[in-house]
Amino acid sequence: MPRLTWQKSSFSGGGKGNCVELAASGSSLVHLRESDHPRDTTATTPHALAHLLRAVKRGGLRS
Repeated sequence: MPRLTWQKSSFSGGGKGNCVELAASGSSLVHLRESDHPRDTTATTPHALAHLLRAVKRGGLRS
């Protein structure tokens, strides 16, 4: 995997873990990880991530 440049969410608390980080790759994927576990990553398309974020903002993901 190419070296990724990770960016923390603008909503993160500022450096003490519990941050979502994103990185774009040349393969048209968006990579996500939790800052507490940086080796555990997942990847998705920008389109699928946008659908997830819209659902979260609507409150559509309740357990």
